[in-house]
Amino acid sequence: MTFGGPPPQQPSPYTPPPASLQASPPAYTAAPSPTFPTAPAPATGYASSLAQPTPYTPPAPVAPAPAPSLPALPVPTRKGRTVSLWLFGVLGFLLIALVGYFVWALGSVASIVGLVLALIPLTIVFLGVRLIDRWEPEPKRLIAFAIAWGAVAAVGLTLLVDTALTLLFDIRSEEFSAVVQAPIVEEFWKGLGVFLIFLLARRAFDGPVDGIVYGALVGAGFAFTENIQYFGLSLIEGGGEQLTVTFVVRGLLSPFAHAMFTAMTGFAIGLVARRHGSAGSAFGAGAVGLIGAILLHALWNGSATFADFFGLYFTLQVPLFVGFILGIVALRREEARLTRARLGDYAAAGWFTPEEVTMLATPAGRKVGLAWAAQLRGDRRRLMRAFIKDATELASVRQRAITGRDPLAVDDERALLIRTRATRAALLAY
Repeated sequence: MTFGGPPPQQPSPYTPPPASLQASPPAYTAAPSPTFPTAPAPATGYASSLAQPTPYTPPAPVAPAPAPSLPALPVPTRKGRTVSLWLFGVLGFLLIALVGYFVWALGSVASIVGLVLALIPLTIVFLGVRLIDRWEPEPKRLIAFAIAWGAVAAVGLTLLVDTALTLLFDIRSEEFSAVVQAPIVEEFWKGLGVFLIFLLARRAFDGPVDGIVYGALVGAGFAFTENIQYFGLSLIEGGGEQLTVTFVVRGLLSPFAHAMFTAMTGFAIGLVARRHGSAGSAFGAGAVGLIGAILLHALWNGSATFADFFGLYFTLQVPLFVGFILGIVALRREEARLTRARLGDYAAAGWFTPEEVTMLATPAGRKVGLAWAAQLRGDRRRLMRAFIKDATELASVRQRAITGRDPLAVDDERALLIRTRATRAALLAY
């Protein structure tokens, strides 16, 4: 690279320091007059006196970073894609009341033991849901809200309703509570959480996969708090032996039960979200999904109450769970197909190459893209992940724009196009 000004002169053996440096005392004594050495190299460590540095040595230019940091880029608006912090504040107050209830009902030791053990199935479910959500990750605040709603609000409201029904109708039958009352009351409050996410953050609710993710997270949060109660009671009533049996049945054999129930409600609402239907349409579809969730929940509880649980577990419940997984895989493939179609629209307009669309919109292409980015200077997988994430979100924005029900889609589209272009430039920079 050349700079303005006269062409550089051939450097002389000695380049004087700038005037600013001449005004101050030299850093060290000037080198003596050169002589032809007849003895071994001087003790200074240089090959000869001529090899010693001059009082001023110009610094070498600093090499540019292999992948410079991206400048401040526009981001899609969060409006319609998040929930208010005030809701978390309300959930915080409910959490305090719930902690007080558990300490009063179970005691501190049993509550802590139940809490620690309940974290294990919650972690299992959360990691499973994150695998489902990897294609187009949901906003972190919505993920936190879904879990918190299930763990705090749905459980607290269920306890209030159960207590009221017991006082008003004197319901003492454990069989009725397990097979009728619990499925209806619990699934109603859990499903309400999914519907609230649709109402408050419908721009982040793009389809049935999102509905399954939100529903499963609400169910996982509910199961977490419920497991604290079951594990604590088992420890109090039967000691370590009964606690072990309860943990194996609830924590290891059926950690996805509540997640699968509420995912039915989320799936139904997600079908409406794909068409960006109205709140009324989502409520009607959610009611249909809620019926399915109640029936599935009642079947699950009934197998433990009236039949051979382990017999039905392997002959009915495991096949249902396998079918649930296969359904999610099919939905994921449809989501990938839709992403590829929408990015194809941008490729036709010149924003992406066909090869980039394949890399961004297929699982195999993403794997190859990340492997290629890892071989670049500085390991640029972080940039590639950002490229994939923004491109996938761009496809969702395009889908919402097609439906005509998202007035902010144009602004989001502009921001994401700028981001993807800048990230591509950083990926290819040398």
